[in-house]
Amino acid sequence: MEKAEKITILKDLIAIPTVNGQEEKIADYIQKLFTKYNISSEKVLFSENRANLVAEIGNGNGKVLGLSGHMDVVDPGNLEEWNYPPFDPTIEDDKLYGRGSTDMKSGLAAMVIAMIELIEEKSTLNGTLKLLASVGEEIGELGAEQLTKKGYIDNLDALIVGEPTNLALVYTHKGSIDYTITSHGKAAHSSMPELGINAINNMVVCINAINSKMTEISKLYSDPETGQVTHNITIINGGVQVNSIPDKTVIQGNIRTIPAYGNERVRKDIQTIVDQLNQQKNFKLKLTFDYDKLPVKSNKNSFLVQIIQKVHHEKYSEDLPLEGIAATTDVAEYIKADKPFDFIILGPGEGTLAHQFNEYVEIQNFLDVIDMYKKIAQEYLNS
Repeated sequence: MEKAEKITILKDLIAIPTVNGQEEKIADYIQKLFTKYNISSEKVLFSENRANLVAEIGNGNGKVLGLSGHMDVVDPGNLEEWNYPPFDPTIEDDKLYGRGSTDMKSGLAAMVIAMIELIEEKSTLNGTLKLLASVGEEIGELGAEQLTKKGYIDNLDALIVGEPTNLALVYTHKGSIDYTITSHGKAAHSSMPELGINAINNMVVCINAINSKMTEISKLYSDPETGQVTHNITIINGGVQVNSIPDKTVIQGNIRTIPAYGNERVRKDIQTIVDQLNQQKNFKLKLTFDYDKLPVKSNKNSFLVQIIQKVHHEKYSEDLPLEGIAATTDVAEYIKADKPFDFIILGPGEGTLAHQFNEYVEIQNFLDVIDMYKKIAQEYLNS
């Protein structure tokens, strides 16, 4: 495939505004592209206008290597902050600007093109190379959850996730928990507070208790690659009028967990605080967990990592760094599959540009990763 066509494919993907939806348009685009090269693919419908895409090449024998990329992007935010329209991909100084250029349509495009070029070059693959293009990664790994439950992950021996890593090998990342707590009180006139129950005051007690517990945990537990457990209250709503005692307050918080102190322990800690406060007079708190993604950690000396290092070392005579990140990925759902597998997160672009204004990917980086994916697939499946 010519360089210009590769860039056009990436630009076409960026131009489709898949802000937490409309991913079926990208699934259709890739499926149509694959059809030209006789690559079989299957759409897995999630909801209206949303569909995952699964495709395979290879001889069906031997190992199965997965390539994972998500099709959705986050909202571009204030358009005045962009130098170029976020869904009108623009090239300047060998950088391609647009929402999703880094996170992670360049990674997805690189995987798609790598598969096509392996077919074009009539490469022998003694195994299966499997693309998993997912919906809703940015709002809860929705597509990854669906594909896992439907068994599309169960035959994987290894997986590469194309999130932007600036050519580092990410083998571990934090988990993520979102929770909501509602404090119910009793309304009264502010001149007679004794007749009411102040839902805000009770929530403040709860917030202080949770913050204290999370601070204690962060001091006691850490991971050399991903750091400490972190906790933040990110949304708070309460009260309707300045001279009325509030009868309801709602908070939402986010916790980033680590392998050394996982989700189950954190959920138990929060639940215990809420249960203990509800035993006190006038406290009526309700806790729900809205989002629960596991921390993940793979073997940094796995056969997959060895193959990737070999491929990179042959060209550059150096190894890629092994790192951990705080953000979560589709792996948090995929690891719930019936069969354990090795994984690595490796893709074009810099993670620090994700979700930012004027997001971009360096074109040469994008092109280099295409070649890297091809060589990794050949080495891994044929070794």
